[in-house]
Amino acid sequence: MPAFGERPALSEVDPDAELVARVARDDASAVRQLVARKLPRLLALAARMLGDRMEAEDVAQEAFMRVWKQAPHWREGEARFDTWLHRVAMNLCYDRLRRRRETPDDTLEEAPFDDAGAAPSGPEVALEARQHGARVRAALAALPPRQREALVLTYFQELSNAEAAGLMGLSVEALESLLVRARRGMRAQLAEAEAIPASRKR
Repeated sequence: MPAFGERPALSEVDPDAELVARVARDDASAVRQLVARKLPRLLALAARMLGDRMEAEDVAQEAFMRVWKQAPHWREGEARFDTWLHRVAMNLCYDRLRRRRETPDDTLEEAPFDDAGAAPSGPEVALEARQHGARVRAALAALPPRQREALVLTYFQELSNAEAAGLMGLSVEALESLLVRARRGMRAQLAEAEAIPASRKR
């Protein structure tokens, strides 16, 4: 641990800083490492926000294009690279959401996928996961964008409340208020989704 008043070691300040510096020098190995390290979480983030895997892939690709452009100008200490990359991806998601007049129904019927973008295996497991995944995606899609973002960052991306609040430009208290409303909305949406099939059986 550095002594009081000393600047922390580079790896403690930003674990991605050295890798980004190598990307800036056109190091092909660093590019591959960065993509391997960040792509699964970017895909998961965009997929949860947009409910569409193809769009999530487009967002991830565009985010990495911005990385390649910005890497030579990256200055360690202004922001953590991971925070900046999350913000870029989130802004790209919001751009796409703004262009939508409504969420297409067919985006909620695709097979679910995990954080690595892989579909579950086994027919019964796949069917159950598909049904549950569709309900979760529909409930997420019904939330106001900021509530959805707060929930995605803290639950699906597993950021701490402080990290998510910083990323969203909010106080921790404001983030927690968003989370309370988001969870309440999700519970209501999921309860309604469960009630509809039950009512059809009567």
